[in-house]
Amino acid sequence: MPDTIEILCKNYTNLTDEEIETIKKIGVGLQTMANLEDADFFIDCLTTDETTAIVVAEAKPQNVPSSYKKTVVGLLAEPQNEPAVARTFKLGLPTKQMKAVTQEYANVIQSVEPIWHGERVIGVLIEEKNAEENSEMRDRIRFTDQSYAKLANVLTRLDEESSWLADCIDEAVILVDMEGYVSYRNKIARNLYQKLGYTVDILGQPYCCIALHGSNLEWFDQDANYSGIEVNTADLTLTVKQISLKNNNIDFAVMIQDITHIREKEKELILKSVAVKEMHHRVKNSLQTIASLLRLQGRRTKSLEAKKVLDESMNRILAIASTHDLLAKVGVDQVNIRDVLENIKDNTLRYFLKPAMDVTVDVEGAGFQVDSEISTSVALVVSELLHNSLQYAFDDGRENGKIDIKIEHNGRQSRISVTDNGKGFDINSIKEDSLGLSIVFSIVRDRLKGTINVSSSDSGTSIAFDFKNKITTIDNVT
Repeated sequence: MPDTIEILCKNYTNLTDEEIETIKKIGVGLQTMANLEDADFFIDCLTTDETTAIVVAEAKPQNVPSSYKKTVVGLLAEPQNEPAVARTFKLGLPTKQMKAVTQEYANVIQSVEPIWHGERVIGVLIEEKNAEENSEMRDRIRFTDQSYAKLANVLTRLDEESSWLADCIDEAVILVDMEGYVSYRNKIARNLYQKLGYTVDILGQPYCCIALHGSNLEWFDQDANYSGIEVNTADLTLTVKQISLKNNNIDFAVMIQDITHIREKEKELILKSVAVKEMHHRVKNSLQTIASLLRLQGRRTKSLEAKKVLDESMNRILAIASTHDLLAKVGVDQVNIRDVLENIKDNTLRYFLKPAMDVTVDVEGAGFQVDSEISTSVALVVSELLHNSLQYAFDDGRENGKIDIKIEHNGRQSRISVTDNGKGFDINSIKEDSLGLSIVFSIVRDRLKGTINVSSSDSGTSIAFDFKNKITTIDNVT
C-alpha cells in the first residue's frame, strides 16, 4: 500500500518513481536526525508548478518540545515564508540559519540541504529550531540518558551506506578510537579544519594534535556523558562538545559547531535594537509633544468646532504614538497587537471619557505579533472607532455603557471588532464627508487590504474589520 510520501509526491509533484524511492529512503532516517539534533526535520518537494514546495515528511524531536502543535505534512511552503527552502531549490546549495515563518505562523530558524538524484534536486532536507529560544540554549545539544544511548548507537555504527546521516548533521562530527586517533570525520569536520589552515586530512591523526582546545584534555570529565566549551580560534567562535561512548572501539565523539555568525548576529542585533529603541523613542516623544500642543490650543480656543477638530487630531496622533511607545520598549519591528489595543483604550479613556459617563471598555482575545506598519494602521482604526463610540453612542442621557474590543486570529486571517451597547445609528444616513469614518474605511481598504462590516440598531453598534495573512495550505493527505 502506498505511504504518505508516495501519495503526496505522485499527486502534487513531477517526481519519477525512482526519485520518489530516494525521498522515501531519506525519510526513514528522519526521526533519528530529529532526536539527534533536538530539532524538527522535514522533507519538502517542489509541486508541479515548480514554484511552491509541499511537505511530504516530518519528524518531531522526542526529547524536547516541537515548534509545531499539529502535523504539517501535506501543507504548502510558500517562498516568501521559507526563503531558505526556495534558495536551495533554485541554486542547489545548502542554506544555513535563515529565518522562516511556519504554516502555524511561528518564527523559526531553518538550515536546508538539497536532496540530489543524478543532476537534479528532487527535494530538500530541512532542520528547524524555534527562533525565540535563548541563543545560548540554541547552541547546545540537550542530552538525556535515552539520547546518549541513541547517539552512541548511531555514531559508532557509521559505514559507507549510512555516512550521509552524519553529513546531514549541522555540526562537525569526529570519532576518536581507544588509542586516541581520529577514526572518522564527516565532511563538515574536514572542511572546518581546512578553513582553520590544516593542509592534511585529520582522519588518522592523533586527536591530541588537532584538538581545538589544546592538547590538555583535563577539561573533559571522563566520568560524565557530556562536556562542552566555547573556543575562539582563527577568527572563529566554535562550540566543542565531547561525548563519551566507550563502544565499538570508539572512546569518545567530538561535535563542533561554528557559531561565529550567531555571535556576530547577536552583536549586530544588540546594536540594532539600541538604535531602533532610540528611533521609536524619539518619534514617540515628538508625537506626544505635538499632541500636547494641540491639547493646549484646544483649551484656549473658543470655537467648539475647532476644539472638536483639534481633539480628534490629537487622538489620532496619540494612537500612532502608542505604537512607537511599545516599539521603543521591545527594540524590534514587531509588537503584540493586544498591547497596542490596551494602550489605545487607556489613552482614549484618559482624554475623551466625559466626567459624567461611566463606560467600561474591555479588550478580549489573545494577541499576536504584527509589524509596525500593521500595528499603526490598526491603532488608528480602533482609536477612531472607540472615540466615535464614546462621543456619540451614549449621548442620549444614559449614564453608563459598555464597549468591547475583540481580537480574533487563526493564523491565516485576523479580525478586530469594536462593539458598544449604545443607541445605534442609521447606517444609510452616514455623512459622506465624515472624516473619521473616511479614515477608517481608507486604512482598512488601502493599507490593511481588508474588508469592513458595520451593523447598528437601537441596542448598539458593531464595526468589524479583517485582513488576511499570506499562508496557503492544501488538505492533509491521510
